[in-house]
Amino acid sequence: MRTVLSLLVLTLLFTASGRAAPDAHPMKIGIIGTGHIGGTLAKLWVAAGHEVLLSSRHPDELKPLAKQLGPRARVGTPREAVSFGDVVLVSVPYKALPELGRDLKAELAGKIVLDTCNPYPGRDGDMASEARKKGTGVASPEFLPGTRLVRAFNAINAGSLASEAHRKPPLVGIPLAGDDAEALRVAQRLVTDAGFDPVVVGGLARAREFDVGTPVYTRLLTAAGPKVTR
Repeated sequence: MRTVLSLLVLTLLFTASGRAAPDAHPMKIGIIGTGHIGGTLAKLWVAAGHEVLLSSRHPDELKPLAKQLGPRARVGTPREAVSFGDVVLVSVPYKALPELGRDLKAELAGKIVLDTCNPYPGRDGDMASEARKKGTGVASPEFLPGTRLVRAFNAINAGSLASEAHRKPPLVGIPLAGDDAEALRVAQRLVTDAGFDPVVVGGLARAREFDVGTPVYTRLLTAAGPKVTR
């Protein structure tokens, strides 16, 4: 019954979704973990006029992507990505979050962080099982203390992120959860600029409603009504 109610609440929220107010000012976005999700979002955000700094453990491997994206993209270390960004996207294996939070604690303090990371016990070990029990909206801030964290882009797979962006309406909804009002406004704008419909579900504790294994995880809900697209 609780799962059914959660799905119903999320469906209603998707139905009542509203887009962030238009803002023509381009943003600087530091991307930590430029894999399938991070790389796809980099392309979408550069196309929307934003600047990105791509980073990973092997930044030289990202130079071809930066060259493809043009002058609004550059490559650097995760520390440089945090310093560069008005907002930081973190898209790494979940087990990397504790080390990332320790190594960049000072640089991340006060930053708006969009967290796409999902815990998979088979890949990430026991810490992922514990994170699933707590819910990522509770667990991720423990690993990234002092950040203004928003759970975002974690409930859509990379293929859909690429294929469904800017599609003919109704747009696919991207659920968001966060405790900081300004961070949520920024997240809404970046979801809109990527070609999707932002859906604020609630505070960080509500992120568990679109975590891995929930009925809405990777299902392409739209904001036009209680529909699921294939």
